[in-house]
Amino acid sequence: MADEAEIYDGIRAEFPLSFGKQAKSQAPLELVHNATRRPTAAADGKHEPSSSKIEAKPFPSLSSSSKSWLNSLKNPKPNSKIIGPGRPPLGSGSSSSDVKEEEEEGAMIGPPRPAGDSKTEEDDYGEMIGPPRPPVEEEDELMIGPPAPPPFGSMGSDSEDDMEDEKEEEQNQYRIPLSNEIILKGHTKVVAALAVDPSGSRVLSGSYDYTVRMYDFQGMNARLQSFRQLEPSEGHQVRSLSWSPTADRFLCVTGSAQAKIYDRDGLTLGEFVRGDMYIRDLKNTKGHISGLTCGEWHPKTKETILTSSEDGSLRLWDVNDFKSQKQVIKPKLARPGRVPVTTCAWDREGKRIAGGVGDGSIQIWNLKPGWGSRPDIYVANAHSDDITGVKFSSDGRILLSRSFDGSLKVWDLRQMKEPLRVFDDLPNNYAQTNIAFSPDEQLFLTGTSVEKDGTTGGMLCFFDRGKLELVSRVGISPTYSVVQCAWHPRLNQVFATVGDKREGGTHILYDPTLSERGALVCVARAPRKKSVDDFQAEPVIHNPHALPLFRDQPSRKRQREKALKDPLKSHKPEQPITGPGFGGRVGSTKGSLLTQYLLKQGGLIKETWMEEDPREAILKHADAAAKDPKFIAPAYADTQPQPLFAEPDAEEEDK
Repeated sequence: MADEAEIYDGIRAEFPLSFGKQAKSQAPLELVHNATRRPTAAADGKHEPSSSKIEAKPFPSLSSSSKSWLNSLKNPKPNSKIIGPGRPPLGSGSSSSDVKEEEEEGAMIGPPRPAGDSKTEEDDYGEMIGPPRPPVEEEDELMIGPPAPPPFGSMGSDSEDDMEDEKEEEQNQYRIPLSNEIILKGHTKVVAALAVDPSGSRVLSGSYDYTVRMYDFQGMNARLQSFRQLEPSEGHQVRSLSWSPTADRFLCVTGSAQAKIYDRDGLTLGEFVRGDMYIRDLKNTKGHISGLTCGEWHPKTKETILTSSEDGSLRLWDVNDFKSQKQVIKPKLARPGRVPVTTCAWDREGKRIAGGVGDGSIQIWNLKPGWGSRPDIYVANAHSDDITGVKFSSDGRILLSRSFDGSLKVWDLRQMKEPLRVFDDLPNNYAQTNIAFSPDEQLFLTGTSVEKDGTTGGMLCFFDRGKLELVSRVGISPTYSVVQCAWHPRLNQVFATVGDKREGGTHILYDPTLSERGALVCVARAPRKKSVDDFQAEPVIHNPHALPLFRDQPSRKRQREKALKDPLKSHKPEQPITGPGFGGRVGSTKGSLLTQYLLKQGGLIKETWMEEDPREAILKHADAAAKDPKFIAPAYADTQPQPLFAEPDAEEEDK
């Protein structure tokens, strides 16, 4: 046994002490969350508490509700419950030392000091005699006696703090998790699609850079890197992502005409068929014939999905049959033709379908026996521009719609003639901008886009469903537009996708005191430190054919072809230059030879043929040819007959 221990110690001495041990986060959890705190911004609508108060306290991640509770213990309000008899007014009989002590301590803790003569045992001896007073047990009793006045000297500061706390309580009564923020990066363009699985463990983000990134909170560390990257359709933007109800598969909708189904780990399960683009009636095609715009999985049935397309139709699919759709829905149009369907959505029970059409109309179909393409609810000109998102409430009473016209409208499904409320001044530049509800559906939120001449960046706007008013504007990015948003019910965390033409990301807002799991898990997990077993020597690859000894000699044919291309080896003559000369050579416009060029410049060679009439140049030799024929006439001089020309008669001249 001793020999084995010595052998083990000898072997262990060759390795560092950290070998074989997992690195743990050395930073306390409070410091980790303090590093991810969002800076207070004016665009947040004063949602964040003042940073000076937060830094002065040892709990950097306290929510406003916790902070107000601590302040209530220190500074009780007049209307709060008081245990025991009321506090006597100042100066009624208490000693000056008691008053000073109460001024220094601020709030009174425990029962009030009984009023008596100015001289007490404590005044005589300066020290308290007897055991300390027992602590007061808290009981839910009503206040007895008159309310205690606020401590002397703290009227101004405490009243201001109370007012600030009341404002914060009013603003944070919805318990919006906004104190901390992390960003999931990796995309090179705007992130236009977002999906969080029902359990809140995995996040999908799709971008205009044609890729889908998959994030796992349980497997991520503080570096926040994705564990898989997909490219569903080469050259097509990712426009929509949706998880199945069981979270074992997800739907990916791109700018192509074919949607894809992936499993939870990102492996392709199937691709829906593309329709015949030469068939005019869309009901006779087996699939979409133009680019998809939106898609969503059925909230209850894991075999049914819904897609909308630019070809002007909505289709229901069975994920077990990729060859044909189950149902084709053609929206109602004012004029015959094809108008793209820009967005679609299920209701909570999966019994109704809402679609936003390119002509600005909202159409709703009830899934019942014998239903067809005729909509049950048709709202013409619901928006003045394309609709980018529709959303049902869980109770089936409210429908929200978002559009390119910069508005968000709230509709009552029982009376759809006019919207309940219209929220304007919400710029929107992306076709995937959506709306989302809070977990209790007391709030709904949407993102805004960055304008060219605007002073505000991308923001999340929160609205109260009951009061139908704007609650807060939370600044997400000063330069990037906010496209998709979601508020996960289990994690209690807000997701917002942003980006532009150069970069994109997903912002996750959370509060350590309100949120659960999700971002809290991966932020607190530090990256693993490198140990000695992580070292890997670069392998040396020995390729014998790379050595000159074993290298194949190039063929003679290739050498000849290479030599022919070389003008020096092939002795290729110089070709005449067309146009003006260069490099010391005279161009063909002034003569191809230097002698001709010099003679022409000196006037010794005159070219007059270009200025003469060709007919006159030929006729000037006619007399010499007639007198002294040299070429053609002497050969036929002996055999050529004398030409006889007809002489005109007198009758012909008279005529």
